[in-house]
Amino acid sequence: MRPIEHLIVALLCVGCYVALVARRFPSLELAAVAFVGSQFPDIIDKPLALELGVLPTGRVGMHSLPVAVPIWTLAVLYGWKTDRFRAGIAFAIAYASHLVADNYAALSAGQIPSDLFWPLTPPVPRPAIPYWAGPRSINIHLFTLFSVGFLVVTGYYILVDVFRHAQAGT
Repeated sequence: MRPIEHLIVALLCVGCYVALVARRFPSLELAAVAFVGSQFPDIIDKPLALELGVLPTGRVGMHSLPVAVPIWTLAVLYGWKTDRFRAGIAFAIAYASHLVADNYAALSAGQIPSDLFWPLTPPVPRPAIPYWAGPRSINIHLFTLFSVGFLVVTGYYILVDVFRHAQAGT
């Protein structure tokens, strides 16, 4: 799926969660958390697979449950520890929606793609160069640049938050 499609699916899922729990629309903060969660697997996996060749495809690593479940758990625990439990849940929901959206065709047919259990199972074979790569793989390079910027900004905000909570003694 395209990034905007992942965001739409994540916002729908997070919106339903917030509507059921709080009986309101998600705040801008929760929408931002949903944005990060909805893009997170591709932000990590695509550059590692397509630019650096570290992963066999751009749909393993963060796209697999053995890696995702601990990250979801950490996000929820971090949200709980910092009194932002809904944000932790929103991140996990958005991230999970990404995996479901990427695999919806197989899942709706009753199949579980082996990518979801990588490295315990081999990945689904995919072309080495995706359809969206562009001439001389320019779109891969631009996506990698975007990913690095995205991770730097997100990491900065997380570190500021961690230090703020550490200084406050929580």
